[in-house]
Amino acid sequence: MDISIVIPLLNEEESLPELHAWIHEVCTRNSYSYEVVFIDDGSNDGSWKVIKGLKAAHDNIKAIRFRRNYGKSAALHSGFQVCEGEVVITMDADLQDSPDEIPELYQMITKMGFDLVSGWKKKRYDPLSKTIPTKLYNWATRKMTGIYLHDFNCGLKAYRVDVVKSIEVYGEMHRYIPVIAKREGFSKIGEKTVIHQARKYGTTKFGLERFVNGFLDLLTITFISKFGKKPMHLFGTLGTLMFFLGLLLFLWIGGSKLYCLWMDIPAKNIADQSGFYIALTTMVLGTQLFLAGFVGELVSANNPSRNKYKIKEEL
Repeated sequence: MDISIVIPLLNEEESLPELHAWIHEVCTRNSYSYEVVFIDDGSNDGSWKVIKGLKAAHDNIKAIRFRRNYGKSAALHSGFQVCEGEVVITMDADLQDSPDEIPELYQMITKMGFDLVSGWKKKRYDPLSKTIPTKLYNWATRKMTGIYLHDFNCGLKAYRVDVVKSIEVYGEMHRYIPVIAKREGFSKIGEKTVIHQARKYGTTKFGLERFVNGFLDLLTITFISKFGKKPMHLFGTLGTLMFFLGLLLFLWIGGSKLYCLWMDIPAKNIADQSGFYIALTTMVLGTQLFLAGFVGELVSANNPSRNKYKIKEEL
């Protein structure tokens, strides 16, 4: 099979027939063998009924229905588990992603050798309340991950099938699939300018809380990527540094006091000096950070996937 098209959705009953007809027209015109995987993420409208009707008329549709809303990451992960195409393309169900982009995305994976191609909605039809946070989020992600994409959160992406079979998407980590893929060794990541269409049906699912959650997830994925298997390298280094800085300050204060006593010079008690408490606090925090790294290493040592590595080739 050439292409699997994975579509997570939430309350999109009006757009689904038009979206499927558009995908069918594009794939038929280009002679692609394809399947469409719908994941209903707890819709409370008639979306599932529409999907059942489409499946009754087309044998190349797969569908998964969640009991409640688990989020886009869970929907994508479930879709990735069942897809079978050589190239996997994800898109949103609200018709803002154009299926006309499918042929070029497919060519970029199969002919140009990309592991992953991310869409870039260069011209957007979203309100400022969405576009401004998105620009800030993309800038921060580029700086922290070293992956220079313009639009990490674009729902329109294409993957080689072994990419989606090798990664785990959870929580709200769908925004960082390129980061997760790179961490797993899929480093050939491309970008394509795609058409962004104004929403035709329904309402946006975007809220400012998603921007806050996205930033927190960025910190999480950055930490896991760099220190997931070696937490002591971060916590141990910081803890040791803080402990010795505190110790040096304490020795300076103590040495100054002893010198004053030796030379019979009036001096404050050590406990009356603010530096003493700064030194003590720094040493305590350093010890706690070191212990946090030690506990992290114990957890990592008992992780069943600690020594499981992705093998690209074997002779």
